Amino acid sequence: MGRDQFESTQAYVALAAALVHDLGHGPFSHSFEEVGKRLKLKMANHENVSDALIRDGEVAEVLQVLGSGFANDVADIIKADGPTTIYGAVVSSQFDADRLDYIRRDRLMTGTQHSAIDFPWLIANIEVGDLPYGVDDRQIGSIETFVLGPKAVYAAEAYVLGLFQLYPTVFYHKATRGAEKLFTELLVRVINLVRDGSQASTGLPANHPLVQFSESPDSAESVLPLDDTLVWGALALLGDAKDDVIRDLAIRLRDRKLYKSINVRERVKRNIEFDESADQEAKVDQMSDSISDKVKEWVSDHSTTAIRILSDRAIREPYKQSQESKGPLNQIRIKTPTGELVDLGERSKVVKAIEPFKVHRLYVREEDEQAQKFIKQLLDG
Repeated sequence: MGRDQFESTQAYVALAAALVHDLGHGPFSHSFEEVGKRLKLKMANHENVSDALIRDGEVAEVLQVLGSGFANDVADIIKADGPTTIYGAVVSSQFDADRLDYIRRDRLMTGTQHSAIDFPWLIANIEVGDLPYGVDDRQIGSIETFVLGPKAVYAAEAYVLGLFQLYPTVFYHKATRGAEKLFTELLVRVINLVRDGSQASTGLPANHPLVQFSESPDSAESVLPLDDTLVWGALALLGDAKDDVIRDLAIRLRDRKLYKSINVRERVKRNIEFDESADQEAKVDQMSDSISDKVKEWVSDHSTTAIRILSDRAIREPYKQSQESKGPLNQIRIKTPTGELVDLGERSKVVKAIEPFKVHRLYVREEDEQAQKFIKQLLDG
């Protein structure tokens, strides 16, 4: 196979991978994956499902038209821990097709005016450059990578900022995360009861796809029927469950009666004494850790049938510095006027200065006065 033919094939592999890499996402996306992590369910992981769908079945049959090993090549590029070629960077990097798609799609679908990017200008300024690499400061070769020309540095900043803004305004919004927490607890409870032989108490019939998945969580066929619509449709049945926890969570989701949200980090920041010589963020982190430990202890000591306090902690970095495990192609490179390729995190003072976005919230039922009193005393103390 000649170089031109090889590169053409790799381009098709990258295009196919960009189109199908998220096929395996279950209902409510990453919330379903949290269910899988807690219960160790292989097919609740979208990467495992995507891999199975691409290597076998209808998707594989379609892709095999392009070559006997084409489907496996597509699956391999998706499964890689980090991009090893310029084609892999199209599928997964900090400037990949997925991010460029969902930053515009999610902004449109949620109606937010945040996160606007100059997509045409970014695309118009993409170049292919040779990135030097070596060992112990000694160059031993170079690798092709996408770079953005000098005129695109401000558009690149806007891209990073725009993506970052979607987290506090959409992805990590208190209502979004509160609903996700209830969804996670609901499915964990349903699956555990089915696996314990108590399917009848869930309110779901034995042939319901959620029941069948609970009984065969390692089967790709059992996860395929699951999507957002199926879960929303199941809430009416779950709302009539004999199990109190399932019934309560299902009705709350159906009627949007979410738990009350309490922003721990903001409360802590208001209560601590400001000290210019101290690392305020580290102090907040330390107190946040202490509060988490005390909440876990209280919940353990005051357990009831109802789920009393739900904790939500997360961190999102606006732009990740170079990581050896991800490789150099994971970064956004800016070409300077002199032709040097510089990491955006070093080239842009704006990107370099952005602090990570951190979340620590507690969710509690409006009617649970005892739990609310405990939280108030904990945060005011």
